[in-house]
Amino acid sequence: MTDFPSESISKPRHRNRWLTLIAAFKLSQALLFIAVGVGAFRLLHKDVGDMLTHLVEHLRFNPESRFVNFVLDKSSLVTDRVLLRIGEVGFIYASLDLIEGTGLYLEKIWAEYLTLTITASFLPWEIFEVFRRVTWIRSGLLLVNTLVFFYLLKIVVERGRHRRGSEQT
Repeated sequence: MTDFPSESISKPRHRNRWLTLIAAFKLSQALLFIAVGVGAFRLLHKDVGDMLTHLVEHLRFNPESRFVNFVLDKSSLVTDRVLLRIGEVGFIYASLDLIEGTGLYLEKIWAEYLTLTITASFLPWEIFEVFRRVTWIRSGLLLVNTLVFFYLLKIVVERGRHRRGSEQT
């Protein structure tokens, strides 16, 4: 009888598709924050008002629109210091999302706790924002983050019960 190596190799462990989906969400969020950071740094030392005016003309928006005038007026508040801060915060959030997403994809316990903690810390602010002004984006983000929070909480609690049950036997 010949022992084939394939017979002794165990089947690959089943990957948790929900953790993979949450990881994909976190990694895509990281890409968004990287884009925000890069965009903010590229606008440094440039006249944001002039750039927006050219964009309005290029996209053929109505220059008499209240919204266009509002945006152009507020663009004077965007200084290099503000852009630098936006870029830094964008890269900090991107780093956190990259760490969370990678850890969740690799199904690391520390990533579950980290994501649970960070998600829980943002939920009160998201709830406040939805009550302040209801929009589809705010409501959708609140729903997604609430689902992520409760799913990760369920995983952590079940793992704790399993660990306590195995210690008692």
